[in-house]
Amino acid sequence: MVRLQKFLADAGVASRRVGEQFILDGRVSVNGQTVRLLGSKVDPERDKVTVDGKLVRAKKLIYVALNKPVGCVCSRHDEHDRPTIYELLPKEWSTVQSVGRLDYNSEGLIFLTNDGQFALRLTHPRYGVRKKYLASVEGDVTPAMLELFKRGIFHEGERLKALSARMVSGTRSHSVVELELGEGKNREVRRLFESQAVTVKKLQRTQIGKIKLGELKPGKWRALNAVEIKALTSDL
Repeated sequence: MVRLQKFLADAGVASRRVGEQFILDGRVSVNGQTVRLLGSKVDPERDKVTVDGKLVRAKKLIYVALNKPVGCVCSRHDEHDRPTIYELLPKEWSTVQSVGRLDYNSEGLIFLTNDGQFALRLTHPRYGVRKKYLASVEGDVTPAMLELFKRGIFHEGERLKALSARMVSGTRSHSVVELELGEGKNREVRRLFESQAVTVKKLQRTQIGKIKLGELKPGKWRALNAVEIKALTSDL
């Protein structure tokens, strides 16, 4: 069961706020009965909902986890004709959008959905959904550098900060570092290292919220299940 205004929003009829006004104005009926009470719930599988006498069909919500490979972009259309992540999905999923982005040279976990509220709750800074990354970099990364990342730095007018930073492995010529971020500003991991004159050679996002990349191969996708969807939004 879902709230009637959410059902209308999910079906693409109107935003929740406009949907609420439709209900108050008596324009919405459920199983032939006009509904004016905000907060009324419907079963999308069984109830017949109409607006101004026109049947409203429930939109099938899609939630996908994709392992984005290096060498493709997260835009639906690219001015340079580079491959896009949407080419990796079934063609009939034309309504899904990426939840955030990974740059052309980065890889790893990214979600796609046609549920706007789900996307908003995972990307808006106020919810602070945590994301983990593995960065392979040139050169030696010192404990002092990792502490600096956790304290935060200013770069190009923005404050960048890692919630956690730990060395996975390292030599004088090569290091692998795991970083956890709470906001995910544009190219934040790369910019943290750039501020210390360290070059990132490979960057992989390994986790979003409680969902891990796991064994998903580059270029492959899988549907998120109901438990995973709830886990991503229950603490927000």
